[in-house]
Amino acid sequence: MVGFLLFIDRLSAGVGKAFSWCIIVLTFGTCYEVFMRYILRAPTSWAFDVAYCMYGALFLMAGAYTLSRNGHVRGDVVYRLLPVKTQAGVDLALYVLFFFPGFLALLVWGYPYALTSFTIREVSIYSPAGMPIWPLKALIPTAAVFMLLQGVAEAIRCVICLRDGAWPQRLHDVEELESAILADEEARARLAEQHAAGGAAR
Repeated sequence: MVGFLLFIDRLSAGVGKAFSWCIIVLTFGTCYEVFMRYILRAPTSWAFDVAYCMYGALFLMAGAYTLSRNGHVRGDVVYRLLPVKTQAGVDLALYVLFFFPGFLALLVWGYPYALTSFTIREVSIYSPAGMPIWPLKALIPTAAVFMLLQGVAEAIRCVICLRDGAWPQRLHDVEELESAILADEEARARLAEQHAAGGAAR
């Protein structure tokens, strides 16, 4: 079961890291617009729309990755003082009552919304450049699918915690452990090389 949870974590991480490149495009577009507007006095007609779409894509598609790292903001003043099993029970109740209905609604109503936009090849009516926005709208149900998948993993984690009294591993826990093991092995290898070099010198 832990392997299944880590697979979902890796999938969410891969999607989130892939869409993190939107930041580079957004930054480049914004810097180019500032240069054109204030230095050359020739503002572009597309920079705002590119920044808008890149930020929207990043916001939508990084949600599952953030959830997999337990990185979403929570009011945990009281929560962190609760016993682990109580934390898991609260989390599971919130997933069932709010998370799953919310993202199922986003998927059910977002899909026809995105499909209509794709069918007519919708462009922004506010953009002088006629920026296509159907790709951004297509990300709405896509993001809902990834969030629901990660939500299933989180709900399973809650059930395991209720059963065992401890939270199961997350991907970043495994990555940190792997890094520690590799660092330990490298240190041992260096130490062995130093001993070998010292013995050869004698």
